[in-house]
Amino acid sequence: MDGLAELRDRLRAVVAQRMITDPAHDLAHLDRVWVNACAIADAQTDRIVLLAACYLHDLVNLPKNDPDRHLASRRSAEDSEPVLRELGLSEAQIAATRHAIEAHSFSANIPPETPEARILRDADRLDALGAIGIARNFSVSGALGRTLYDPADPFASHRPLDDLHYSIDHWKVKLLALPDDMLTEAGRQIALQRVRRMIRFLTEFAEEIGSPLPDSWTRPNPTR
Repeated sequence: MDGLAELRDRLRAVVAQRMITDPAHDLAHLDRVWVNACAIADAQTDRIVLLAACYLHDLVNLPKNDPDRHLASRRSAEDSEPVLRELGLSEAQIAATRHAIEAHSFSANIPPETPEARILRDADRLDALGAIGIARNFSVSGALGRTLYDPADPFASHRPLDDLHYSIDHWKVKLLALPDDMLTEAGRQIALQRVRRMIRFLTEFAEEIGSPLPDSWTRPNPTR
């Protein structure tokens, strides 16, 4: 390779041609995941593996309500192999990239075993948080026909959380807890910053709809 910049350009071209996109999983998402990964990576990280994994991790992008969603990361890893070989990565780098792609997914339930896999998982999850995370959550929920919130009980004070029907419920079910799920210390710190932004949004949201925000929604856990 003549450098990461050239590899990135070639990967972006592949993805632009082959990846089926949606508003929350597009080329801009991959760009942001790479930026997040660079913020987490250290001098020991294989940047070629990390770059390739960032741009190919959603090569097979299935909707969240697809029954085969849990297989998407494995299919992305499989489809990435000939791309990686054509780009000139070594067999060891191809194997490492495939593992990082396979292990990044929540639903795949594959433990990340390498630094690059742990960084990719954290970097991808960071894009579900903060201002971008708010936009992506509402975009995906709208595409799936989910209601913004339950007007009778917006913050599930007297009902079970139900993020299959209510967009805001997904924050409590999953998003606000993501800092505790981070595998790198740098990722955890960035996640906590972004969750605080989301809580500020929720506080103003609660004020506008006239429904108090429960304390349990406002305190991200500061410890791992």
